[in-house]
Order: sequence, then structure tokens, then C-alpha cells
Amino acid sequence: MTKMLLKYIHEFKDRHGKTRRYVRRPGFKRVALPGDPGSPEFVEAYRLALDDKTAARIEVGASKVLPGTIGDLVVRYYRSTEFLGLKASTRATYRNIIEPFRADHGDKRVALLQRHHVKDMLAKKASTPTAANNFLKRLRQLMALAIDVGMRVDDPTVGVKPLPIRSLGHPVWTAEHIAAFRGRHPSGTRARLAMEMALCTMQRRGDLVRMGRQHLQGGVLTIRQEKTGTVIEIPVLPELQAELDQLPAGQMTFLVTGQGKAFTSAGFGNLFSDWAIEAGLPTRYSTHGLRKAGATRGAEAGWTDHEIMAWGGWRSLSEVQRYTRSVNRRRLAEGAVHKLTTRTTSGKPK
Repeated sequence: MTKMLLKYIHEFKDRHGKTRRYVRRPGFKRVALPGDPGSPEFVEAYRLALDDKTAARIEVGASKVLPGTIGDLVVRYYRSTEFLGLKASTRATYRNIIEPFRADHGDKRVALLQRHHVKDMLAKKASTPTAANNFLKRLRQLMALAIDVGMRVDDPTVGVKPLPIRSLGHPVWTAEHIAAFRGRHPSGTRARLAMEMALCTMQRRGDLVRMGRQHLQGGVLTIRQEKTGTVIEIPVLPELQAELDQLPAGQMTFLVTGQGKAFTSAGFGNLFSDWAIEAGLPTRYSTHGLRKAGATRGAEAGWTDHEIMAWGGWRSLSEVQRYTRSVNRRRLAEGAVHKLTTRTTSGKPK
């Protein structure tokens, strides 16, 4: 039997002689671990099991809520196949949105929630329209469940419009920003590795912190995106390879904390923001801005939208075209200037 060095691992042989492995944490449901220890599917399942804060919390207070209340509805939602079928990271995100709502209104009856209440709650979140709209999405899901289980006969969110988003989101890194970061964080540092990974792979931070040697073979990184489930294959560019070559031979995960442990997505994002500020960049310059910069860089190099979409794992052309549209406009404008200049200097008659 393989000796297990990871925490919370329970290993045994079933009645058929097959070795079974589970993550068993006090107060949490046990989670089966597929594959052999060290395999990509084993490592991924173990990481998700430790990251998932939902399992132990969904039943907290379930026996104390009154039937027909918001608290009752939330507990039912956490037990639903719709919620349990989500990825662990998505469940955690949804909970962070729903829990403040339950804390404020958990003892109120679902049937009494009216459209003007929903609009009032959105108005209070007007300073953060993206967060307000995410709340509206979760509230729609809760109301759909309320109708299914007979708590309501109508949906009070119907007709409530999302708040307009005027922000362009995370700013795109320019060549000057990238040069400034490289100048402040030399080759061989964690900061430099993180920046090159984000720029060269065009992946979200949740996937960046998972990448390791198990995903690398023959100069190609193959990973299943955490958010979309899409399997992508990314050739390793020279600037990234130069950083990977400097990692200790025994280090499986590329990006680790100062204590040699795996990053959480949020923890990595906060540290990367600090690295960017140290390089003299304004606030809000993040790894997501580098994801956009990678797409822009590809467009400037002449990549097609489909090539960029495949590299970054975007699911639709419209997502990619948001980043490449300005490059395409500039290219067309430059072409127009060239045609006009050529026509003028050639002396062709009109």
C-alpha cells in the first residue's frame, strides 16, 4: 500500500482488493480521490477538496430555520443538484454573494419579497454595479427554486434590469507596463515567473496557480480550465521557458508561496497586485489585464481571432473580439493611410 504523506487522506482496500482513497476532514463530507497519488486527476481532486468550504457549512443552522423563510430557501438551494453540481470555486463564489443576503433577510418570508424590494437592494449596491448584477443573478436562481418548491407563484425579479456597467474592467497591460514589471522583477523571481505565465498562457489566475510539471509535456502545457472545463493546449513560449528552467527540480507546482505551499486564487491575486505596484504600475493592473494583453499581442502579431480563442480558452469569438477590435481598427486605419499616401505620391488621376 502506498504511503500517503498528504493531510486528511484515508486509504484502504475494499472487499474486491482495490485501493480506495478519500479526503476526510472533521465536519466535512468525505471526497473520493481518483487515479494514483501524484497523477493530475488525483492532485486536482485533492486541491479542490481542501479548497471547498461549502460542504461543512451548508447544513449549519439548517434545523433552526423556519419553513418558508429566506433562510429555508437558501438551505434548500445549497442542497439542490443545481448548486452541488457546480465547481467548488463557483460554489464558494455564489455563497459569498448569497450569505450577506441570508444574514440580512433570513428570517423573512419568501412570499413577501416584492419587486420594489429587489430594486431597493440593487440601488444600495449601485456603487459596485458588477457586484449588484451578480447578486441579481443569484437572486433569480433562488426565486426560480422558490417557485419549484411552492414557496412562491411568481418571480419578483422579473422585469428588474441589471445596472449599467460603465467600467471597461481590468486595464490592459501595454508594452511599457510589461517592460516596467520586468525591470523591477528580474528573471528567476516568483513575480517574474507569474507575469510571464499570465502573459504567455493567457489563463485566469485560478488556472495559473494550478499549473505544474504534471501539465507539461513535450513543450506544451495541457490543462482543463477550472471555470469552463475546456481542455487547452498551450505551446510554451521562450520567455516563459526561461523562467521554468530556473525552478527547483523537485517543485511540482510552478507558483508557490514563500513557504513553498500552493497559492489560493485570491491570495495569489493580492500578491500579484502588490508586485505590480512595486513596479510603478497604477492600481488595478492584474493578471486578468495580462490575459487581455496576451490576446492583444497575438492580434498585433497577425493571429486570427480563432487562434487567440484556442490559445486562451475563450468560448466565443465575441469575447476575443472585445480585445482585438481596437487592434483591427488600427490596422485598417494604417492600411487606409498607406493607400492614400501611395495614391497621392504616384500621381494617379482621380
